[in-house]
Amino acid sequence: MKVTVLGSGGWGTAAAMLLHTNGHEVTLWSHSAEKAEILSLERENPLLKNVRISDTISVTNDLRGLKDDEMIVFAAPSFALREVSRMAAPYITDGTILVSLTKGVEQGTHLRMSEIIRQETAEKCPVAVLSGPSHAEEVALGIPTGCVAAAEEQSVAEAVQRAFMNDVFRVYTHDDVVGVELAGALKNVVALCCGVNDGAGLGDNSKALLMTRALSEISLLAEAMGGRKETLAGLAGVGDLVVTCTSMHSRNRRCGILIGQGKSAQEAREEIGAVVEGYFAARSAYELSKEYGVQMPICAAVYELLYCEASVEPTIRALMQRMPRRESDSSWV
Repeated sequence: MKVTVLGSGGWGTAAAMLLHTNGHEVTLWSHSAEKAEILSLERENPLLKNVRISDTISVTNDLRGLKDDEMIVFAAPSFALREVSRMAAPYITDGTILVSLTKGVEQGTHLRMSEIIRQETAEKCPVAVLSGPSHAEEVALGIPTGCVAAAEEQSVAEAVQRAFMNDVFRVYTHDDVVGVELAGALKNVVALCCGVNDGAGLGDNSKALLMTRALSEISLLAEAMGGRKETLAGLAGVGDLVVTCTSMHSRNRRCGILIGQGKSAQEAREEIGAVVEGYFAARSAYELSKEYGVQMPICAAVYELLYCEASVEPTIRALMQRMPRRESDSSWV
C-alpha cells in the first residue's frame, strides 16, 4: 500500500517507520522544507534519539504525491491540523482512507480532529482515528504497544487495523469515534494535572485520586457529546490515561511538573520546547463543560492554573473541600 504520513514530529516519524516495517511504500512529509531536507540526509529525528529512519522511506515537503496514495495519515499538532488538511485537500483522491493520529479539540470551534479533516477534504474520503497508549519513543523501538482504530464504517477501521498491526503493534477496531477522540484529547489535561501533583511533592494516593475522578469527568462529557462511557474503560481511555499520567515520555506530565515546582505555564511550555497538547485541550475542556452542562472540577482546576494564574496549593485545597458525593452518582463528579 502507498501511504504518506503528514507530520514529521516524533509520532509521525514513528508511524512512518511502523508502516514501512509492515511492507508499505511510505513517504514522510514535513511542513518545513528545511526539516525535510535534514531528515532526508541525517535519517534521524531529534525527538527519537538513536533510531534510524530507513533509507527507503521518502522524506519530502511536496504534497503532489498524495494523489497516488491509498492511505494518508495525519500526524500534525492539533493547532496545525486544519492548515495541513487544507493544504493537502487539493491533492487527495476521492475514496482514499484518511487516518488521524492527532489528539485534540480545535480552539473556538470545539471540533474533533476527524471532523476537521472531513470538513477540509469536503467529506470525500472515509476518516478513521488511531489512538491509545502509544509513546512515539517506544513505538519506534518496537516495544509492544496496543491502540484502537475507530471509524464509523467497520471496513475502514479494519483497513487501518491491517495497515498498522504487526507482532509488536496490536490494533483493535472500534466504532465510537467520539469517545475515542475525546479520551485521547482530554487525557492530556489530566496528565498536566498529575504532573503538577508530582512537581508539588504530593503522592501516589493523590495522583490515583486525580486520574480516577478525571476519568469520570471525561466519561460524562463524552456521553453528553454522543460517545459511550464504556469506551473510556478501554485502551483509548484508561490505557492512554495511565501511560500519559505516569511516564516521563509525556510532555504534558513534564510540563505539569514544572508548574507544580513554581514555574508559570508559559515558562514551563518554553522549557519543554515542544507542543504541549494539554495546554490547548484544557481550554477546550473547560468551554465544552460549560456548553454541555457537565461538572468537570479537575479540568476546570487545570484551566485556572494555566490561564488564570491560579496558585497550586489553594487549587488543590479547593478540589479536596468540594461537597461530599456518592461515587456512584453519575450526574456529579
